[in-house]
Amino acid sequence: MDFLSDLFANFGINWPKFLSQIILFATVYFILSKFAFKPVINMLEERRRRIEESQLNAEKIKKQLAEAELRYQEILRKANEDAANILKEAKAVSEEATQRQLKEAARQAEQLLARTREEISAERDKMISEVKAEMVNLVIQTASKVTGKILTPEDHNRLAEETTRQLAA
Repeated sequence: MDFLSDLFANFGINWPKFLSQIILFATVYFILSKFAFKPVINMLEERRRRIEESQLNAEKIKKQLAEAELRYQEILRKANEDAANILKEAKAVSEEATQRQLKEAARQAEQLLARTREEISAERDKMISEVKAEMVNLVIQTASKVTGKILTPEDHNRLAEETTRQLAA
């Protein structure tokens, strides 16, 4: 015990001051942990959660776009099969018909295929534009939530243009 007293005396440690500093430190730590550290940690956790949600939404939109592309391919394949079936039927019927009837059936098949392709292309373009619009909205919402401020119309336009440019790439 004398050794500790000598050691504390050599280093200039005064027991009453030392104990009061320990109590003060514990009090400040308790107050900071309750009123400062916990809210900051909660805020950071909430931001992390929102970012994860945004990433999940982006992945969901990518999956939807991939599914739309698959549907587009399926519709195109079916349209090609339908066109091929129409051509086969036209050939079977045209054995007894004249050359003019053959040309008419082929023309109708090409028109059907062209219309189907136009419809498919229009539907695909519509779906892509909807997905892009949704991505722009998600980016704007995420940016405003992450930055924690209200975005001006100029910020909205700038983010929309940047997102559209990146999605087009």
